[in-house]
Amino acid sequence: MRLTKLILILMLFFNGLMAQNTSVKSLFCYGDIVPAQVTGFDYVVLESAWFTSEEVLFLKKENKNVLAYISLGEVSETAAFYATISSETLGKNTIWDSHVLDIEAKKTQEVLLQEIEKIVVNKRFDGLFIDNIDNYTIYGPTPQKKEALISFLKALKTLYPELKVMQNAGLEVLEETHHFIDAVAVESIASNYDFDKNNYRLRDKKTFKSRLNLVKSNAKAYQLPIIAIEYANSTVLKTKIEKRLKTSKLSLFIGQIDLQKIPNWYFK
Repeated sequence: MRLTKLILILMLFFNGLMAQNTSVKSLFCYGDIVPAQVTGFDYVVLESAWFTSEEVLFLKKENKNVLAYISLGEVSETAAFYATISSETLGKNTIWDSHVLDIEAKKTQEVLLQEIEKIVVNKRFDGLFIDNIDNYTIYGPTPQKKEALISFLKALKTLYPELKVMQNAGLEVLEETHHFIDAVAVESIASNYDFDKNNYRLRDKKTFKSRLNLVKSNAKAYQLPIIAIEYANSTVLKTKIEKRLKTSKLSLFIGQIDLQKIPNWYFK
């Protein structure tokens, strides 16, 4: 009888955990959107240039955490501060037509902190979505700059101790970065966009399981919310992705690869 009762309690506990994790709602969009469309999300990630401080305040009232996109690994030529640090860059990412940042360079650090001040102080975002952290892993172009990244994150936490920070990718450096962040986003666990063929597709099962196990082990090790960002251009593929990740306990967002608009299925 006691064993049956214990099993029932454990089932309720783990079902509660699953419900808690999967109930997290996130939205990622880098285009110009109507703030009134965005309500009831736990995490909203936006491109700050599109929004006034008044619009950000509205978004904060309607959602839990409103974060602004900033890359700590690369800069686009269209960025307002690109000309200031173009001579400090270390190479080019041809897929996104962006340039690799040297976060160890003093000028780069100064410019990034100026941009962050605009986001946090002037626009009043809750925090940051820091992109291209995988650049500082063995799979990126600047693994030798990892310590400079950690120093920058530490300084950022000192300047803005209440700042909410979501790291994108870079699980390989999470042991060092987890002290300074509040959540992690991981792209393309179940899906795998082909940039050469402009093709949306599922990953093969072996790679999918390997990536999912890696994400789960990191979630357990560092006790951080992990949001899966997946890519689809049809409701058919969207449904297949959802089916693959149904039992993963991960928060899930599914959009198109450029993240320039809110997918239609979020309005249904």
